[in-house]
Amino acid sequence: MKSKNSRREFLRAGSALIASGCLWNFHTNSFAGESPPEGFRPLFDGKTLAGWHPMPRPQGAKPPKGTKPKNGDSLYERSLRSRGRWTVQDGVIIGEQDPPGSGLGGYLVSDEAFGDFELLIDAKPDWAVDTGVLVRTVPAGNVGYQILIDHRRDGGIGGFYGNGMAGFHALPYSLTAVFDDTGKPIGLKEADPKTAFQPVTEEKRRLLTYAAPVEEFLKTWKFGDWNTFKIRCEGELPHLTTWINGTRICEMDVSTIEWPGFDKKAVVSLLGRRGHISVEVHSNGPGDRLGKDRWAPGAVCRWRNIFIKPLPE
Repeated sequence: MKSKNSRREFLRAGSALIASGCLWNFHTNSFAGESPPEGFRPLFDGKTLAGWHPMPRPQGAKPPKGTKPKNGDSLYERSLRSRGRWTVQDGVIIGEQDPPGSGLGGYLVSDEAFGDFELLIDAKPDWAVDTGVLVRTVPAGNVGYQILIDHRRDGGIGGFYGNGMAGFHALPYSLTAVFDDTGKPIGLKEADPKTAFQPVTEEKRRLLTYAAPVEEFLKTWKFGDWNTFKIRCEGELPHLTTWINGTRICEMDVSTIEWPGFDKKAVVSLLGRRGHISVEVHSNGPGDRLGKDRWAPGAVCRWRNIFIKPLPE
């Protein structure tokens, strides 16, 4: 039996942890590690890629129809042979370019398709990587609504991109890294809109029905650590909402947006009411103006604790 003094010491230590925020961080970092929250079920078994399949990320010019490829070494042909490198280590999915530093990316796509849902997924991206979670995708995983995790220069996190759908961008601000005296990235800050490679315009902001102030995002984001994304997808032309570590970040109602070339009827016809979920390893081939700032050689993104809760349709 523990002594009263030991019990008092334990309670004092717990109070100190709560006051400092350490206890909250402990639970956040180990969130739903063994079992999903009520109403959710796992999409990743923590050991294998069962239930998922890798797909290529095509890039480069597609050879004209009827022509014979030369030696199979065009960028387009090489991109079709590479599907990214996806491994499982210690309960974590690790995605990287294949070969590392090659500039060739890929997608990891759920075998199952979903209608309306809430998704929980932990992400830990290196600097610099350009990645994201795509929802309502086609079976190839490359056309759908992307929740941005552009963890690189002038990137957006928590906003939305129309992957293969007129390339609409819906985000409130762009971000870049804070570096220490040795050149090591140690945090994020808002990018200077006057010098940003990809500045956020009013046209992009207007697509959102809600955006957290940049100060709230910077307060909740844990650089170099795990961040828990919650994504809600509801409706035929969905209403999308993102949270990061419990903080609501962005909302967009696709049924109301206007963007050059975005055809809502064509999108509904293509995607339907249900679609797959995928995560991305971006390419950075020849002609990419971001170059190594898009995906640093040898960089990876890590994923874990992937849970889904179907919603009534």
